[in-house]
Amino acid sequence: MALSSGSSAIIVCVLTCSILLLPVMSESSCYTTIFSFGDSLADTGNYLLSGAASFPAVTFLPYGETSFHHPTGRFCNGRLIIDFMAEAYGHPLLPPYLATQGRGSERYAKGVNFAVAGATALNVSYFVERGILGLWTADSLSVQLGWFRKTLQSLCSESCHDYLKRALFVVGEIGGNDFNFAFIQGRKSIDEAVSYVPDVVGAIVEAVNVLIKQGAVELVVPGNLPIGCSTLYLTVFRSANTSDYDPQTGCLIKFNEFAVYYNSYLQDALQKLRKQQPHAKIIYADYYNSAMGFFKNPSKFGFESALKACCGEGEPYNFNLAHMCSAATSVCKDPSKYANWDGIHLTEKAYEWMAHGFVNGLFTHPSLKPPALGH
Repeated sequence: MALSSGSSAIIVCVLTCSILLLPVMSESSCYTTIFSFGDSLADTGNYLLSGAASFPAVTFLPYGETSFHHPTGRFCNGRLIIDFMAEAYGHPLLPPYLATQGRGSERYAKGVNFAVAGATALNVSYFVERGILGLWTADSLSVQLGWFRKTLQSLCSESCHDYLKRALFVVGEIGGNDFNFAFIQGRKSIDEAVSYVPDVVGAIVEAVNVLIKQGAVELVVPGNLPIGCSTLYLTVFRSANTSDYDPQTGCLIKFNEFAVYYNSYLQDALQKLRKQQPHAKIIYADYYNSAMGFFKNPSKFGFESALKACCGEGEPYNFNLAHMCSAATSVCKDPSKYANWDGIHLTEKAYEWMAHGFVNGLFTHPSLKPPALGH
């Protein structure tokens, strides 16, 4: 294993909040703590520390090459959305939960990341019952909640309520893998995947509700990305029928329509939860429209390509499911010119654009607190 500890993932890199040019609120506008849950879009090292059995390539360069110059367990060339959010609020990058074990709580009092690459919102048994096998990890959302409860015991005792009300909870992105595994490995139809939506959303909403009952007040719940624009989907479900593709973006229409349906269902469920928990601020992060800008107008964001992977091999998208990004495949000279990193995950630059939109309130509803100037 290339990395044996989480020290490489715990890198303090504070970004001056004034760069974002946001107004100062009269109240304290920076969160004192950030807790993150999710999958590979947010994982800062838990999958790596658990062994990375299903995708050992993440233990080697070029993963992590841009910002860290070594692999950290992030499925990216550099930082993720959660990293940029932590920096914007003046926090160190969140350590992965598995790197905090046996360490003093002062080392992670500013936040912990429970996300694990390959994680699903639903437990593994749900997929096994439906013949969907080969999941990357059993560390589903419910497992991550258990880790949080264990962590909380060391961070606070009788004062947990005051501690948690000043924290930001980022619950996701989670749920995307529930459908990725169904479509890619289970070969399920869209109609069958649609039947899973209430269960997936139900698991996410229940997790948010549990956190609120434990004292969380401000929570971000992201929706799904436009999976019809994913290089993975474009390759696996490549079609000879031009009507299957959006002429503006080149993305697969039916999978984007599914993502829109799922996101709408999730937003409706979150709205119902807001009515049940009026004291909590439940924020929807619009990953779909935030990323869709890259695919509609890549040059606007400085991208030469939005659909083609920076790291990989194969035509026409530089992606081959049997030979994915690794030290043995080619890597583009400048990842900042690409929105897609390895055919499944986005580049640091794409995540930076998305995080900027979330912190500035462009794609968060209602908006996050703006970072205070002069941390």
